[in-house]
Amino acid sequence: MLKATLRSFLAHKGRLLLSALAVVLSVAFVAGSLIFSDTVTRTFDRLFASTSADVTVEPKEDLKSSVPTGAVQTVPTALAARVAKADGVAATHADVSVQNIVVVDSRNKSVGPTTGAPTIATDWYVTHRSPVKLTSGHAPHGADEALLDADTADKKHVRIGDTLTVQAAPGTFRVKVVGIATFTTTNPGAALVFLDPAVAARELLGSPDRATSISVDAAKGVSDAELKSRVGRVTGSGPYDLKTADEQAKSAAAALGGFLDVIKYVMLGFAGIAVLVGIFLIVNTFSMLIAQRTRELGLLRALGADRRQVRRSVLTEAVLLGLVGSTLGLAAGIGLAFGLIKLMSAFGMNLKATEMVIGWPTPVSAYVVGVGVTFVAAYLPARRAAGVSPMAALADAEIAGVGRPLKTRAVVGGVVGAAGVAALVGCAAATKTASAASLLGLGVVLTLVATVIAGPLLVRPVIRVLGGAFPALFGSVGRMSQRNALRNPRRTGATAAALMVGLALVGGMSVASASMSRSFDQQIDKTLGADFTVQNGNFQPFTKEITDKVRATEGVRLVVRQRFVPVAVRLPDGKRVKTSASGYDPQVDDVAHVTYKGGDSAAALADGHLGMDVNFAEDHHVRLGSTVPVEFPGGRTTDMTVGALTDQGGSGFGMQGGLFFGITTAEKYVPDGQDAALYVDKAPGTSTDQLRSRLERTLEPYPQVQVRDQADYKKLVHDQIAVLLYLVYALLGLAIVIAVLGVVNTLALSVVERTREIGLLRAIGLARRQLRRMIRLESVVIAVFGAVLGLTLGLVWGVCIQQVLALQGMTALAIPWGTIVAVVIGSAVVGVVAALLPALRASRMNVLAAIAHE
Repeated sequence: MLKATLRSFLAHKGRLLLSALAVVLSVAFVAGSLIFSDTVTRTFDRLFASTSADVTVEPKEDLKSSVPTGAVQTVPTALAARVAKADGVAATHADVSVQNIVVVDSRNKSVGPTTGAPTIATDWYVTHRSPVKLTSGHAPHGADEALLDADTADKKHVRIGDTLTVQAAPGTFRVKVVGIATFTTTNPGAALVFLDPAVAARELLGSPDRATSISVDAAKGVSDAELKSRVGRVTGSGPYDLKTADEQAKSAAAALGGFLDVIKYVMLGFAGIAVLVGIFLIVNTFSMLIAQRTRELGLLRALGADRRQVRRSVLTEAVLLGLVGSTLGLAAGIGLAFGLIKLMSAFGMNLKATEMVIGWPTPVSAYVVGVGVTFVAAYLPARRAAGVSPMAALADAEIAGVGRPLKTRAVVGGVVGAAGVAALVGCAAATKTASAASLLGLGVVLTLVATVIAGPLLVRPVIRVLGGAFPALFGSVGRMSQRNALRNPRRTGATAAALMVGLALVGGMSVASASMSRSFDQQIDKTLGADFTVQNGNFQPFTKEITDKVRATEGVRLVVRQRFVPVAVRLPDGKRVKTSASGYDPQVDDVAHVTYKGGDSAAALADGHLGMDVNFAEDHHVRLGSTVPVEFPGGRTTDMTVGALTDQGGSGFGMQGGLFFGITTAEKYVPDGQDAALYVDKAPGTSTDQLRSRLERTLEPYPQVQVRDQADYKKLVHDQIAVLLYLVYALLGLAIVIAVLGVVNTLALSVVERTREIGLLRAIGLARRQLRRMIRLESVVIAVFGAVLGLTLGLVWGVCIQQVLALQGMTALAIPWGTIVAVVIGSAVVGVVAALLPALRASRMNVLAAIAHE
């Protein structure tokens, strides 16, 4: 049996390798994501471990916000002298390092990275832990000199002697580049500017008496943990965090973890799609191969092979296929990881491909996924093979379309489908976002499974409609192509299912993204009343200098500032909610249309008061006039009165809870905060175009800041949503590639199965061109059938996703009919492309040899 199995595998290796491509793709994405993330993690672990001080004293961060405030938390410089007196301390240094700066060249072009990495200004202090070394020029001396890292200098064409403008919170100042510093470790992609230590704190923090951290070196023989304990006795219970080198490295790695997780989960999403679609392909391939080998299997049974041996034989073929696919996929994964490393280098993160990490979990995961997928996918066909009767050896041929009735599928599919529909209905009726999202996930999974199970039941009614015009348009060729698609509903359903999965995903996300875009458009029209919004391109806050310049621009009547402040609110129900609040100038009603359930803007912005979203308030038993304790950065707390409740349809007027208060409150509790946005209205007699032109001239020295009207703001939102949609389209592209392989495989095996039939058709006068057309039409109708199922399912999912979004204020429903029509047309094209090779092979058959084929 083993010899027969190996011969069978090698006899069909071409068809099986086509199926193995699905395994290769899924394993490649799994292996590639693990290798890439392991490589980046190892590289940065080394970087952080080698550059961290033995002990670092930092300001305690009670409230971390995802929304930047522009404020820099500091410690007194004098703390370094106090810490230096602790037993076991060899040296201390007051570090200055800030990221709330912008650096521009003499042409007013930003010198910072465009990939989202920060621009960092720091003091030039060389130790054995420094990540850079001076490679040309000299160290900075005085307030007008600076060093620049070599990677940034090369990309932005900055040379020694060039003048740069640094826009920092205390004010703007100019520096001359007097040297270039080169990274000795991995460059994380940031732009680094080094200043004279004597002036860095004054220029970057506004005071020579402040620092961002204190680096502490241990004396010989003193461990980091012991040094931390001794320094802690000096700092006492003050507002400081103490971290050893290992703790500092772990903290920095955790911050990097979010970036890595995005890449890892995206790639694992691709792997998941490849696995899911690949299962359909492998099931179909093995089912058809077993159907074609009915006589062969029957002969083995007649010669004495029992059911277990036949089943084991088929599963052995699957394992061999999985091993081949996993090996090739692992190699492809290494190549994929290499490509990602090179891509990161293009974005400024200079990883070394020679330091690629391939840990033991990577090959284990690769083979578990590859062999596991093929084994699971082949199990049902293997059971079917074991049921072949010895009498099948006496049959002339396998009769296509003959199989067990579809009653079991109908019952199981109906039950699972009913459960899925119930979950989706529950999702649409839910009033809480968490429960709605849970029901949505359950409904999506169950309806997808139900559609896959019941797909063969839908083949005959749907394909009769889709191919109804074929006889009229293409005559007998069209009729035969339609009947070929109908003759084996299980096969047609399984082939179409591969395409259906991808199209259901893109259909659902297209509806969701279109609904989000329309909802944001409506919210912008409803709430934004300013002529222009001035914002940083990446939503980072900007300096007071920019606000003052905008106010002084000719034709400006009103400027309303917005600032973000991280807060924690203790609510009457006992919960402590960390969120971000917005601070606004008193004239906010002139630039925004806020709907209030109770109170008004004046009450919300009054000193000691705040505004809150009415839904959030009701959830936590807060009423108009309630007093709630509010915590601010640095441990400062105060009791604030709820002066207004907003009803913005769930969108809130800030972050979670829709909290907002007066700008004076923001300035009082976060005095170093910066403005996140300016809402600008034109003065009487000034046209919109005139004011825009003047604002753009005013802001020319500040390339990071942009002037937007409502149309620009909508476009910005649409572009951000489009990023998510592009990812979905990429997943769709992968699914289509595998689905095309499935259609090609199905048609190729179908041509072999119908060899004698094709020979007879050719003998009675069917031309080569007509034969190719018949196979192409069969492929098209199967592909469009998959598209119809997928898009129908996707539209249902999309409507339910919109219902979940509606609980967050995105109430508009939009169906992108143009996208849907384009997908259907594209599916027909996919069908044509997939049929090219099988149709060509069929048309080249020798007629007499085909007739003689058994």
